[in-house]
Amino acid sequence: MTDRTRPTRTDYSAWRTATTRWADDDVYGHMNNAAYFEIIDTAVNAHLVEAGVDVRSLPAIGIVAEVSCRYFEEMGFPAPVDVGLAVERLGTSSVVYRIGMFQGQGDQANAEGRFVHVYVDNTVTGGRRPVVPVPPEVRTVVEALATPEQ
Repeated sequence: MTDRTRPTRTDYSAWRTATTRWADDDVYGHMNNAAYFEIIDTAVNAHLVEAGVDVRSLPAIGIVAEVSCRYFEEMGFPAPVDVGLAVERLGTSSVVYRIGMFQGQGDQANAEGRFVHVYVDNTVTGGRRPVVPVPPEVRTVVEALATPEQ
């Protein structure tokens, strides 16, 4: 999905469920924006870990270079959130993810996050510089999430 329309469930290829917490809601009675970013970060890294990637011991690690969120409709406690993942772009040393968040049975996303991992040298002497390429074990996992435009 490359335009700015509201995404639907068909735009994502992997799914997980996030549990909302009482503390996620703010004084206005809906989920605080910080909670969306926790869901985004957890969804991406949990997907990698559950696929067998030991993200902490790779010679190159993914650091967050960019994260954003578009909000379409309120979410909040106590309902769970269906979280869909897709890869918008798999580059030489980076991955751009899209994370759709759905609460309830509707087909349209309540929110969509954009999350960019840039892979950097994980050694003390490496200076955390971007590396080429994305580690093969990561590339294998994220290729399955690539959108048709890839």
